Amino acid sequence: MKLLEELIKIPGASSDEGLVADFLLNYIDQYQSSWKTTPTIFHGDQFQDSIVLVFGKPKTVLFAHMDTIGFSVGYGKNLIKIGWPVLEDGVELVGQDRFGSIEASLLVTEEMDGHKEIQYIFDREIERGTILTYKPNFRETELFVQSPYLDNRLGVWAALQVAENIENGVIVFSTYEEHGGNTIGAISKWLQSEYQIHQALIADITWVTEGVEHHKGVAISMRDSCLPRRSYLNRIIKLAESSGVLFQLEVESSGGSDGSTLQKSDVNMDWCFIGAAEDFVHSPNEKVSKSDIQSMVQLLSYLMIHL
Repeated sequence: MKLLEELIKIPGASSDEGLVADFLLNYIDQYQSSWKTTPTIFHGDQFQDSIVLVFGKPKTVLFAHMDTIGFSVGYGKNLIKIGWPVLEDGVELVGQDRFGSIEASLLVTEEMDGHKEIQYIFDREIERGTILTYKPNFRETELFVQSPYLDNRLGVWAALQVAENIENGVIVFSTYEEHGGNTIGAISKWLQSEYQIHQALIADITWVTEGVEHHKGVAISMRDSCLPRRSYLNRIIKLAESSGVLFQLEVESSGGSDGSTLQKSDVNMDWCFIGAAEDFVHSPNEKVSKSDIQSMVQLLSYLMIHL
């Protein structure tokens, strides 16, 4: 889990994924020679901060978003949400502006109408526009990992494990998922043009709910706020049943992922969300079962070979 802990330490809220991309490019450069297949790497202005790895003769693309939730500093001491972070009074926030490093805390005030006003507490005024994120606090036990930003640094970590052993496929480390999506549609259109790819998997983290529990295996999402195409979903479930990997089926009415961005784009690409479930979503204390993490890597690896 040391690599996961390192990934979580890197600030990378939506729109500010550059440091995460730099870390991944350095990691790939260092370790790709030991992977089963050496990928072709695409990165640069055409892809913004996203990274595309192409292995062999690909049929399937695996998406994992690099960005996290966080806060933008507004006017005075006001904060503006990036994505949908949990608002907990006293939570520690970190960042950097021209005047130095920042370790602030979150102040949440509930107004008479139920609206919550959010501000920071710090010993000086922080430059407006500065991005603040949860202070890293990685914890590991025999059964669980717990930390801010398991969503989705854990998906990124899982994609790197998959990268070690696949011969054919594409892995995309994407941006902006927590705040509206961004490069997914453009990259998917490019992949269809260059490699004729029409099917995708989404490596992301979902929720523990009444129907999805810890230690019951990776979740295959049959739907959230969006609906994957049923014939493609059926193929994935059939393959999962033959894989021997522990999994559970998720059916939710809300939430979304890079798959949602795909479905709302003008690209016809099948997609399905495959991910471990966590407690305390979008908080500093996200908690995931280590056995479910193992199932996530195993099933994604199996599907990248057999789809």
